Amino acid sequence: MRTIHDLHHLLPRPAPNERVVLGLVGAPGAGKSTVAGMIAALDPAAHALVPLDGFHLADRALSGLGLLDRKGAHETFDAHGYAALLTRLRSRPAETVYAPSFERDLEQPLANALAVPSSSTLLVTEGNYLLLDAPGWREARSRTDETWFLDVDPAVRRSRLIDRHIRFGKEPREAEAWVRRVDDPNAALVGATRHRADRVLDLTAWAPA
Repeated sequence: MRTIHDLHHLLPRPAPNERVVLGLVGAPGAGKSTVAGMIAALDPAAHALVPLDGFHLADRALSGLGLLDRKGAHETFDAHGYAALLTRLRSRPAETVYAPSFERDLEQPLANALAVPSSSTLLVTEGNYLLLDAPGWREARSRTDETWFLDVDPAVRRSRLIDRHIRFGKEPREAEAWVRRVDDPNAALVGATRHRADRVLDLTAWAPA
């Protein structure tokens, strides 16, 4: 797959008056947010995006749990809350549903930031752990109609991560240390779930245009 145009014909199609949920999974830095945003932009009237990142636990909660130095690991998310929202969204309620987002400048979740109108027939949700065989994550996966694993060359992925951490305030040495200590173990865990995906897409040659 090279561009969004190669992807368009693969999207699941909803039956009349129904909504389908597409999950995108991949290791940190695989390009999930980019691909999900481009899918949503293909038809803004019918496609909506709800990323897992909105279910990050806030730093205050992470500090209380002793997990602040592992922010981004699967146990630092509200997996059950994420599954509950997907359950509600999958039913396509008549009212607009407001979902949380994640504010990168603050590095904190932001409640009720994303509107999902009842007119949306394709819901795209993306996150690292949707294929994880663990409480909360299993329930979330069961709410998707299809889940795709996005693969990319590890060197490209790590370079993206380091650049991202620097862009949002870490010093280069600190960014590299964080990738080694937190992101790389998370990537290994996510990679081990690859075989559970309905489809695997190689994004190494991806050109977002």
